[in-house]
Amino acid sequence: MKITLLVTSFNSLSQAIYVWLKDNGFLVDVVYINSLTRDSEIEEFKPDIILCPFLKHYIPSSIYKKYPTFVFHPGIRGDRGAYSIEWALINEEKIWGGIWLRADKELDGGDIYAFGEFELEQKSKAYVYRVQEKEVALNSLEELLENIEQENAMPQIQNPIHSKPEIVIDWQKDSTKEIVKKINILDSDPGVRDNILGLDVHLFGAWEEERLGSSSDIEPKTILAKRDGAICLKTIDSAVWITHLKEEGGFKLPSTYVLKDRLKGIKEQRLPLIFDKSYKTFYEVSAEIKDDIAYLYFNFLNGAFRAEQCIRLKYAIEYLKEQVKCFVLMGGEQFFSNGINLNILEDSKKSGEDGWSNINAINDLVKSVIFSPNIITVASLHQNAGAGGVFLATACDFVVAKDGVVLNPHYKSLGLSGSEYHSYTLPKRVGESVAKKLLDECLPISAKFAKDIGLVDELVNSKEQLEGFAKSKIKDDFFDDFIWEKEEFLEENIEKIEQHKEQELKIMHPEFWDENSPFHKLRYEFVYKICPTTTPKRLKAIDNLVI
Repeated sequence: MKITLLVTSFNSLSQAIYVWLKDNGFLVDVVYINSLTRDSEIEEFKPDIILCPFLKHYIPSSIYKKYPTFVFHPGIRGDRGAYSIEWALINEEKIWGGIWLRADKELDGGDIYAFGEFELEQKSKAYVYRVQEKEVALNSLEELLENIEQENAMPQIQNPIHSKPEIVIDWQKDSTKEIVKKINILDSDPGVRDNILGLDVHLFGAWEEERLGSSSDIEPKTILAKRDGAICLKTIDSAVWITHLKEEGGFKLPSTYVLKDRLKGIKEQRLPLIFDKSYKTFYEVSAEIKDDIAYLYFNFLNGAFRAEQCIRLKYAIEYLKEQVKCFVLMGGEQFFSNGINLNILEDSKKSGEDGWSNINAINDLVKSVIFSPNIITVASLHQNAGAGGVFLATACDFVVAKDGVVLNPHYKSLGLSGSEYHSYTLPKRVGESVAKKLLDECLPISAKFAKDIGLVDELVNSKEQLEGFAKSKIKDDFFDDFIWEKEEFLEENIEKIEQHKEQELKIMHPEFWDENSPFHKLRYEFVYKICPTTTPKRLKAIDNLVI
């Protein structure tokens, strides 16, 4: 079967559907709905069906009348229109879901061909979409295709279309929990509009604070502290951390980067290098130690690593090396890692210098993982990873991944050749020819496919399975022999491994520093989320990657 994915952009959900279809033998073509040659692209491919996992635009009748077209809607039966997840969070729904429905003239009004439900977590809209909705969309795909073939569907309930929710924080009345809920509803887009220290901004990344803000003498909305780019504001009953802000027409940046000199006199309220989660506050790096194994979490926004975050994470790893026999890199709640932070570089007046600093900092982090001779290292890809984030994982002795995870082991689509020791770790796992194919084709791959080619060692779908995998590696009969061989290998190959990094950096240097480097234009388009008017050639229909 030939399937076209008609999308606004090739986002995480679209990629998850794409790799699932390819893994299951379908010929898949991607078309951007804004493409100037959209109709001719569809006509040339002549799909049997069209799937629309992510659309922000109406589908022209010329498309859905000619081709059976099915849209994924992140809601339950009877839910229609945009702002589905927002209203579910506003109403604190216990059960929510996703439906595949046939496109027709009524927005989200067509017959339903597949659906799934889940217990709605009261977290951010971004988390619900990227984690819970993605899972239900994938899990209902097989049912969708069967029901399309059998023409088996149920009618949609024609309820009214959602209105746009109006979310405003009343700092004189809203509790900390209410403020966190309001910011979560509009996170990651467009954010809650507010004014902080005289600057009109949108708020993102809310965390409850238990210890600061206990004094009733301080006026609500007063900034109490800053930490790792976030700011802490007084509320009527405690305090709240806001990690990121966005000015009108701008893009998300750490709160302190946006407020800059307005924060004079505000003190940095530090935490231990690895926070123990003993009370509610904002933290990025935490660890759990169990059975001589450390599980290290790093929850950076969108999986993007600033230079200072790389440094902190490196120190955390160096500390844990002395405490346990194995450490497991866990990543964050929505992403494992996506490498360097492009928003910070776009904001920088010295993007070359800051880009160079960022890539060297993440290289130092990866080096601390590779050169861990006395300990076993594991990467747990329980969420998506891209670019340098994939190669942070491959620096470990073992890589495990969860079914449904999407990996993007490449850089070229952003005009970079990449570093993070990838020219050593990737061929070591998959061989030179496969490594070149992955880097050149710039296509996402599934966790299952990654396992088939050796990029991933095992598929692990629960914390219990992960713990069992890690425990098996520290048993004396395995651990002693493995560490002996690892020490010997690293001692013999240290110079060769370092040469890989040096050569990578030599190639990358002009990509950061040359004003005419494609990286600067591609980074700008990525950060400002500019909708392409052409579908990238790399996403046009090709046979499944054959290794």
